[in-house]
Amino acid sequence: MKYLWSTIIGCFVFNTNLDIIDNVPFRSSAEYLHREQTEAKLSKKYPDLKPLPEEKIAGVLLTLKNPSYFRAFHTQNLELTKIAIKNSVTEDGFILQTIANITEIDKVSNTLSKRLREWYALYYPELAESVVQQEKFVELTLTKSKEELMRDAKRTETMGADMAKVHRDEILLLARQIKGLFELRRMHEQYLQKVMQEYCPNLLELAGTTIGAKLLELSRGLKHLALLPASTIQLLGAEKALFRHLKTGSKSPKYGILYQHPLIQKAPKQERGKAARNLADKLSLCARLDYFKGEFKALQYRKELEEKFNP
Repeated sequence: MKYLWSTIIGCFVFNTNLDIIDNVPFRSSAEYLHREQTEAKLSKKYPDLKPLPEEKIAGVLLTLKNPSYFRAFHTQNLELTKIAIKNSVTEDGFILQTIANITEIDKVSNTLSKRLREWYALYYPELAESVVQQEKFVELTLTKSKEELMRDAKRTETMGADMAKVHRDEILLLARQIKGLFELRRMHEQYLQKVMQEYCPNLLELAGTTIGAKLLELSRGLKHLALLPASTIQLLGAEKALFRHLKTGSKSPKYGILYQHPLIQKAPKQERGKAARNLADKLSLCARLDYFKGEFKALQYRKELEEKFNP
């Protein structure tokens, strides 16, 4: 009786005493991944060849602990690890990196917009008081002069100082850089929508681009999101509040990132917790439909939720 045993370094044939009587070393990781061909050749060469019984595996492993095999094991493990890392790159990674960069862009643009407001206030402080929206403020500083802004606001005087062109140009340089960040954010959102339309259309339709991507980021991928219960999805993004509730007994959170969803925003205040539960239920179903390549039902789910909470 002879036994066949395959490892990452080759196919081995053992006798009943677990002595190696033949072996075919693998020269690359590809040969290991397609080892069926080598095993078939050895089976033809040894008609009485059988798979190695489970109770004999420990003895075989002791045989292969010979130092002469260490270099082969090391080389093959490195190759297989490289292949595994390469194959692990999926749409999840692209979505997670993109939404993470959008978050960073928001932080940077908000910080720089605040600096622009303070800087521009030296020149025309009334504009910062009248325009709250950051992108609109940046656009106005770039497209209109102080005189035009004063004329639009029906002002005849300002508390701002008169500035030489060299100082105004420096302020406008900052404004142009901030505008570029806003444009980059829009391009990222368009890219996210395109990727998610192919990868998770149900989640995209019901959650929207930004919230859907943030749910994937918080759950570390579509697979994990699909396996999460609806109650956990409901509280994604509210982990600090949840741990504070568990530690101090403070009021428990009703929603996390889902609070930004239009359905929750439009629902009556006393029904927002219930709306978040129902939305999380449907999002859980959407994630599972997308992961297991089911049918498209997000439009039906959206209609049911809107009829229930936004009649």
